Amino acid sequence: MIMGDMGKGMAVMEILDWFRLIAGGALLLAGLLIFLIELYGVFHLHYVLNRMHAAAMGDTLGISFSLVGLMIFSGLNFTTLKMVLIVIFLWFASPVSSHLLAKLEVITNEKLGNHCQRYSDISDLEKEMKAEREKEKEAEAGGKL
Repeated sequence: MIMGDMGKGMAVMEILDWFRLIAGGALLLAGLLIFLIELYGVFHLHYVLNRMHAAAMGDTLGISFSLVGLMIFSGLNFTTLKMVLIVIFLWFASPVSSHLLAKLEVITNEKLGNHCQRYSDISDLEKEMKAEREKEKEAEAGGKL
């Protein structure tokens, strides 16, 4: 009777090990796929801000997925805690550094107007957005009649 209970416990542990293997592997593969999409964006987008956006988003998400997959493989130990701290640090550091680089590009690029529209006053942007919302409402109202 005791051997039968021990066999059931081993079977449950084996199932959990398989689940950890599948979940960790899936997250690592998802991280790799995100990195490949990021590489495509970095090399095929034409403007520097677009390339930076692809790189920043891909790094944050790809590294997070990969490290969570490694955490699942590692189990609950001190190494997992270190990986959690790395993920938290990257969630804060990557967007901040990307924003600073983008701001530097906006400030120093004299030909920025060729690639995007720049507003000297935020009220101009708000007026434009309000006009666009009103046009959308009118189009919706016209479509419902």
